[in-house]
Amino acid sequence: MSRILAVDDSNSMREMVAFTLRSAGFDVAEAPDGAEALELARKEKFRLVLCDVNMPRMDGISLVKALRELPDYKFTPLLMLTTESGPEKKQEGRAAGATGWLVKPFNPEQLISTINKVIG
Repeated sequence: MSRILAVDDSNSMREMVAFTLRSAGFDVAEAPDGAEALELARKEKFRLVLCDVNMPRMDGISLVKALRELPDYKFTPLLMLTTESGPEKKQEGRAAGATGWLVKPFNPEQLISTINKVIG
Protein backbone atom coordinates (compact mmCIF):
# COMPACT_ATOMS: atom_id res chain seq x y z
CA MET A 1 0.00 0.00 0.00
CA SER A 2 1.38 3.39 -0.98
CA ARG A 3 1.61 6.01 1.77
CA ILE A 4 0.61 9.51 0.69
CA LEU A 5 0.97 12.82 2.53
CA ALA A 6 -2.00 15.18 2.03
CA VAL A 7 -1.24 18.81 2.90
CA ASP A 8 -3.92 21.50 3.05
CA ASP A 9 -4.74 24.23 5.56
CA SER A 10 -8.47 23.70 5.05
CA ASN A 11 -9.55 20.92 7.43
CA SER A 12 -12.59 20.05 5.33
CA MET A 13 -10.61 19.89 2.07
CA ARG A 14 -7.82 17.85 3.67
CA GLU A 15 -10.37 15.44 5.15
CA MET A 16 -12.14 15.11 1.79
CA VAL A 17 -8.86 14.38 0.00
CA ALA A 18 -7.82 11.88 2.68
CA PHE A 19 -11.21 10.15 2.51
CA THR A 20 -10.97 9.91 -1.30
CA LEU A 21 -7.46 8.47 -1.12
CA ARG A 22 -8.30 6.01 1.66
CA SER A 23 -11.37 4.85 -0.28
CA ALA A 24 -9.02 4.03 -3.17
CA GLY A 25 -6.82 1.94 -0.89
CA PHE A 26 -4.05 4.40 -0.05
CA ASP A 27 -2.57 4.91 3.41
CA VAL A 28 -2.77 8.65 4.16
CA ALA A 29 -1.00 10.99 6.55
CA GLU A 30 -2.21 14.58 6.88
CA ALA A 31 -0.60 17.95 7.58
CA PRO A 32 -2.24 21.40 7.88
CA ASP A 33 0.65 23.36 6.35
CA GLY A 34 3.99 23.04 4.62
CA ALA A 35 6.06 23.37 7.79
CA GLU A 36 4.37 20.40 9.46
CA ALA A 37 4.50 18.44 6.20
CA LEU A 38 8.24 19.01 5.92
CA GLU A 39 8.71 17.85 9.50
CA LEU A 40 6.75 14.64 8.74
CA ALA A 41 8.69 14.08 5.50
CA ARG A 42 11.98 14.29 7.37
CA LYS A 43 10.80 11.45 9.64
CA GLU A 44 9.07 9.25 7.08
CA LYS A 45 9.36 8.54 3.36
CA PHE A 46 6.08 9.07 1.51
CA ARG A 47 5.39 7.62 -1.94
CA LEU A 48 3.67 10.86 -3.01
CA VAL A 49 2.96 14.30 -1.54
CA LEU A 50 -0.23 16.12 -2.50
CA CYS A 51 -0.32 19.74 -1.38
CA ASP A 52 -2.17 23.01 -1.61
CA VAL A 53 -0.33 26.14 -2.74
CA ASN A 54 -1.68 28.83 -0.41
CA MET A 55 -1.08 27.85 3.23
CA PRO A 56 0.19 29.61 6.36
CA ARG A 57 3.71 29.13 7.78
CA MET A 58 5.03 27.49 4.59
CA ASP A 59 3.21 27.53 1.27
CA GLY A 60 3.12 24.65 -1.19
CA ILE A 61 5.76 26.05 -3.55
CA SER A 62 8.20 26.48 -0.66
CA LEU A 63 7.37 22.97 0.53
CA VAL A 64 8.13 21.51 -2.91
CA LYS A 65 11.48 23.34 -3.01
CA ALA A 66 12.38 22.12 0.48
CA LEU A 67 11.35 18.52 -0.27
CA ARG A 68 13.43 18.45 -3.45
CA GLU A 69 16.48 19.26 -1.32
CA LEU A 70 15.97 16.12 0.78
CA PRO A 71 17.74 13.02 -0.64
CA ASP A 72 14.63 10.83 -0.17
CA TYR A 73 12.47 13.24 -2.18
CA LYS A 74 14.60 13.97 -5.25
CA PHE A 75 12.29 11.87 -7.44
CA THR A 76 9.14 11.56 -5.33
CA PRO A 77 5.98 12.72 -7.13
CA LEU A 78 4.85 16.06 -5.69
CA LEU A 79 1.38 17.07 -6.89
CA MET A 80 -0.22 20.44 -6.31
CA LEU A 81 -3.99 20.47 -5.61
CA THR A 82 -5.09 24.08 -5.47
CA THR A 83 -7.54 26.76 -6.53
CA GLU A 84 -4.63 28.52 -8.25
CA SER A 85 -4.99 27.98 -11.99
CA GLY A 86 -2.94 30.81 -13.49
CA PRO A 87 -0.02 29.97 -15.78
CA GLU A 88 2.43 31.97 -13.64
CA LYS A 89 1.75 29.89 -10.53
CA LYS A 90 1.89 26.66 -12.53
CA GLN A 91 5.26 27.66 -13.95
CA GLU A 92 6.48 28.61 -10.48
CA GLY A 93 5.38 25.16 -9.26
CA ARG A 94 7.12 23.36 -12.13
CA ALA A 95 10.29 25.38 -11.55
CA ALA A 96 10.20 24.40 -7.86
CA GLY A 97 9.94 20.73 -8.80
CA ALA A 98 6.20 19.95 -8.76
CA THR A 99 5.30 16.85 -10.77
CA GLY A 100 1.76 17.95 -11.63
CA TRP A 101 -1.03 20.42 -11.00
CA LEU A 102 -4.70 19.69 -10.25
CA VAL A 103 -7.30 22.40 -9.72
CA LYS A 104 -9.92 22.43 -6.96
CA PRO A 105 -12.66 21.50 -6.75
CA PHE A 106 -11.25 18.13 -7.65
CA ASN A 107 -12.91 15.22 -9.36
CA PRO A 108 -12.22 12.13 -7.19
CA GLU A 109 -11.79 9.81 -10.18
CA GLN A 110 -9.38 12.23 -11.86
CA LEU A 111 -7.38 12.61 -8.63
CA ILE A 112 -7.00 8.84 -8.21
CA SER A 113 -6.22 8.37 -11.91
CA THR A 114 -3.51 11.05 -11.81
CA ILE A 115 -1.95 9.59 -8.67
CA ASN A 116 -1.93 6.09 -10.16
CA LYS A 117 -0.23 7.43 -13.30
CA VAL A 118 2.55 9.22 -11.44
CA ILE A 119 3.32 6.47 -8.95
CA GLY A 120 3.18 3.77 -11.61
